[in-house]
Amino acid sequence: MTVNYTAILEDMIATTREAGALTLEHFRRFRDIEIGVKGPGDFVSDADRQSETLIRERLLGRYPWGLTGEEFAPVDGSDAEHRWLVDPIDGTTNFIYGQHYTITIALRRGNETICGLVYNPVADEMFTTIKGEGAYLNGERLRVNASSDIALMCVGTGLPTPNLSLYLGAYQRLDDIRAPIGAVRVVGSAANSCAYVACGRLTGYYEETGFVDTAAGILLVEEAGGIVTDWWGRGPEIYERTGTLIVANAATHAYLLERLGGVPPKDP
Repeated sequence: MTVNYTAILEDMIATTREAGALTLEHFRRFRDIEIGVKGPGDFVSDADRQSETLIRERLLGRYPWGLTGEEFAPVDGSDAEHRWLVDPIDGTTNFIYGQHYTITIALRRGNETICGLVYNPVADEMFTTIKGEGAYLNGERLRVNASSDIALMCVGTGLPTPNLSLYLGAYQRLDDIRAPIGAVRVVGSAANSCAYVACGRLTGYYEETGFVDTAAGILLVEEAGGIVTDWWGRGPEIYERTGTLIVANAATHAYLLERLGGVPPKDP
């Protein structure tokens, strides 16, 4: 079966813009949003569910493949080879406090991400990529930041909640990387953090996070010339399962491996 991934990406973009308009309606009245709590520091809103429902209806209506999202149970489709990964609002806490958030969709074929996007509706920034064809922001080709100066590194991360396995020591790790570099930033969205590495706003990013959140962003970084591993230099067979992720330019990647890695845990 021949699949036109360029046409599929166009459908993904149109669907995501529609979801972006829907979520912006909620975002503009964020103080009134009714919020449920899924866990410590992990919020869910009506906007999350409505966004994912819209994306599911649009994508599965045209491409009845498997889909894994954030708000509803996974579904299997007629084509076992392809699967959608959808985060309808990545950075929900940002969203409910009136800060930037993203919508991200990736399309997997077997064990590979074939195409993906990260959309920031507030800034109207659409990051898109197809494997082997580069990474783009609103149609402009992207490259990771070329700087190798430690003093100019700007590294993104997140502050983990206690339910994550690497919570213990998180603030010590933050202190370990902080002293010689230019800045640390908490963007509040894993997908947006990856996109910022791809376009050079961050020189690197590390976190323990979910693969649904980062699948499209990882491909963006790779297609923009960056490096992606886990904290011990291991590949997708590990970080896709554990979420211990480094995405960075070459110099920042080497720096973070040195500061974060230490003795690797047993293969999970």
